Amino acid sequence: MRIIKSEEIVNAVRDMCISANCHINGDIKSALENGVKTEKSAVSRGVLENLLKNAEIADKKEVPICQDTGMAVFFAEVGNEVLIEDDTLNDAINKGVALGYTEGYLRKSVVGDPLERVNTKDNTPAVIYCKFVKGDKIKLTFAPKGFGSENKSALKMLNPSDGLDGIIDFVTETVRKAGANPCPPMVVGVGIGGTADMAMVLAKKALTRDINVPNEKPFYADLEKKLLERVNKLGIGPQGMGGTTTALAVNIETYPTHIAGLPAAVNISCHATRHAVKII
Repeated sequence: MRIIKSEEIVNAVRDMCISANCHINGDIKSALENGVKTEKSAVSRGVLENLLKNAEIADKKEVPICQDTGMAVFFAEVGNEVLIEDDTLNDAINKGVALGYTEGYLRKSVVGDPLERVNTKDNTPAVIYCKFVKGDKIKLTFAPKGFGSENKSALKMLNPSDGLDGIIDFVTETVRKAGANPCPPMVVGVGIGGTADMAMVLAKKALTRDINVPNEKPFYADLEKKLLERVNKLGIGPQGMGGTTTALAVNIETYPTHIAGLPAAVNISCHATRHAVKII
C-alpha cells in the first residue's frame, strides 16, 4: 500500500489550475497554426492569428487565456493500492482549486446554489468524477470549463434504428445551433452509449483527449473525421466570422448501452480547450 498525503494532491491541483488556464496545450496550438495555413477566408485567418497571439501573451505573462476561467472539472483515476492520508480526495481537490484560483488571480465563477446565486469566492466546489483502477498512483485530469461553450451542451436519446445517420445529424445540428457562442474554432466532444448521464460525462471526458490522438477504434476514428468535415462545412468559422475552420477536432468516447436505446451527447469547448494531466 502506498500512502499519499493529501497535501501533495492539494499542491498538484493548485498548479494544474494555474497552468491550464494560462498555457495553451501543444495539440491545440498546432491545430490553430495549421488553421492559419488552410483557412480560406482572409478575415478568419486574421482571427486565428489573433488567437495565437493571445495565447502567446498569456503564456509569457502567465495570465489567463480567457477571462472565463471556468468551473473546475476533474477526472480522477485512483489506484487500488493507494491510501490518501489526512483529507479525502474530494476535499484535497477542492482545497487545491481554492488555492489555484485565489493565488493565481483566476476569475471565481461558481455560485453556491443554482438559484440563490451567491458566489463562493474561491471557485469551489469542483465537479469530480472518480474511477478506481489497479495500481499505486493517482491520475488527475483537469478541465476548466467555461460556460459560453458549456451552455451549448446537448443530449438526445436516439432510437437504435436512428443509427449512424442519427448520430451525424444530431452532432452537426447541435454545432449549427451553437453558432459563434462557444468561441470557435471549437473542439466537439461526443459521448455515445451508456445511460443519459453517462453519455454526457463521456462527451465531456472526450474533450480532455489530445486532438491529435484519434479514437482507438478505427470505426470511431473514421467517424471523428467524417463529423469534423461535416461541421467545418457549416461555415461558422473562427469566432463566427465565416470560413472553413469551425472546429479543430471532434473527439468521440463510447460505452455499452441498453438494447432499447442509443444515447448521444455533445459537449463543446472553445478554441482553447484547456486541460492538464498530473500523475501522483
